[in-house]
Amino acid sequence: MMIKQLSVFIQNEPGRLVQVTDILHKANINISALSLAETEEYGILRMIVSDIDLAAETLRQNGYKVKAIDVICLVTPDVPGALNEKLKLLAAEKVDVIYMYGYSSDGKARLILKTSDPKRAAEILEQQQ
Repeated sequence: MMIKQLSVFIQNEPGRLVQVTDILHKANINISALSLAETEEYGILRMIVSDIDLAAETLRQNGYKVKAIDVICLVTPDVPGALNEKLKLLAAEKVDVIYMYGYSSDGKARLILKTSDPKRAAEILEQQQ
């Protein structure tokens, strides 16, 4: 299923992540998934949040550069080979996975995928369910 992800550019220095989470907390926005990638100077915080529009506006008002993009939320059984089968489907259709993050619990793996063609990826994965 296609969902929206919020990407926030933050300085790579102590306290920046807590500032972002504090801003979202005060706006009563829940973070259900996140990934933080860094370079020497900045980080990219990627999040799935309860209210993407409010989160984006609130963070922008606090001086953060924010972008909302389409990503795929893939739920698979938490068993060996389940992810591999889904990735094979995408590869066969020449859809590239650019990055991915996720977790598993209760027998299910929940993965967020940024692909070269989110709409096409969603169609491919939904046809195989």
